[in-house]
Amino acid sequence: MRLPFPDLLATKRGRLTAFFLLYLTEGIPLGFTATAIATQMRRQGVAPELIGAFVGSLYLPWAFKWMAGPFVDTFSSDRFGRRRLWILLMQIGMVLTLLAAYPIDFVRSLSLFTIVIAIHNGFAATMDVAIDALACNVLPEAERGVANGFMFGGASIGQTIGGAMVLFLTSIMPFQAAYFFVIGAILLVTIFVVLPLQEKAGPIRPAIAGSKIRDVSNRLSVFVVSAYRAFIGTRSAFVGVFFALLPCGAFALGLALQSTLAVELGFNDQQVAKLNVCSTIIFAVACVCGGWCSDRFGRRRTLGLFIALTTVPTLYLAWELQAHNWIQSIPANAPNRPPVPAPLITAYWIAVLSYNLFQGLYYGIRSALFMDITTPAVAATQFTAYMALQNLAISYTSTWQGFAITRFGYPKTLVLDCVAGLLPLLLLPFMAPPQPARAPVSRGSDPAGA
Repeated sequence: MRLPFPDLLATKRGRLTAFFLLYLTEGIPLGFTATAIATQMRRQGVAPELIGAFVGSLYLPWAFKWMAGPFVDTFSSDRFGRRRLWILLMQIGMVLTLLAAYPIDFVRSLSLFTIVIAIHNGFAATMDVAIDALACNVLPEAERGVANGFMFGGASIGQTIGGAMVLFLTSIMPFQAAYFFVIGAILLVTIFVVLPLQEKAGPIRPAIAGSKIRDVSNRLSVFVVSAYRAFIGTRSAFVGVFFALLPCGAFALGLALQSTLAVELGFNDQQVAKLNVCSTIIFAVACVCGGWCSDRFGRRRTLGLFIALTTVPTLYLAWELQAHNWIQSIPANAPNRPPVPAPLITAYWIAVLSYNLFQGLYYGIRSALFMDITTPAVAATQFTAYMALQNLAISYTSTWQGFAITRFGYPKTLVLDCVAGLLPLLLLPFMAPPQPARAPVSRGSDPAGA
């Protein structure tokens, strides 16, 4: 089914618009669940350790999205578009799971709610695989750089819409109505972007000997074997595995702890939204500046500096929390709740904004370093594996921090976060990109030997 709207894949401007909007649909639900819902959870008394585990679960499907690749490649239709059909089905799945989550009380039935949202993120992660595959097939090489900028920009703006805008809207509508706002945003892209797409038929695929399930199994085996060989191919590639598995700098002020602490410090939804918008703008500008710094002053040098700097605002906030005796988690509706000192609120704003500055500065550099150490022959496989391991690191970090807040309090959790975030610095010296082999020079033509 195709609607009589322009096919955005037919022109450069259309392609950039299409991929921007497709990535927007990835960002909106993630911002909605990781920011807006996490904020409401704490406001309604859900414990920080449970919120941390919930936010951690959001990233698990993205850590294993590489497993969807063989399915997307094998089960496809040239009639409806090999990638277009997958994108369409996954967006429908995202809508249906949000509708399923709508009536669930996440305070009383958090486990069920988490399972439904995890399935939702599984659809989103699979859609991401299909979108990237479509981009590889339809984007000319000359457009890929700017297109990737539009794609990640769309994801970032989408997270702001799903998080900050939803929280702004809570002043004029019930929070439950936000589910339909998010669903409506996804369906708009489905109707006006995905349905009109006219994806050209791909090259004829060789006949598969045996079942398609066996073909999927073979492709998964090839991925695992290729990734393993790439990881042990050079020292830097092998060290990169452990680098990707570790939290890159302090993480706490970018995960569930930020939302839970904001609620406990008395922030209303509009204040949380305003902080989210300011953080996103600072982060986006810093990403560009960080890339420029890495090209000018060296990849590992700048990456190490900016990773270390993420601990400065984190330790500063830990100090302020300790100084004002704000140690343990205190529900916003707790009886005899102590008043929040105004200097502590100021310190929280300073810490979160400066943290986003430093994280933004290193964010793009880290991906560039992984590209530097990736073996060209298996670049897609190896780089995808690195990105998956990073999502796994985000997931387990959010989970342990939620438990640490309950057991040790905020200041100690922030200090532990800094210690863990500095561990990757020990690996950076061993991640020099492999040098290209030099062609042998005959002695007769060597000036030094003349």
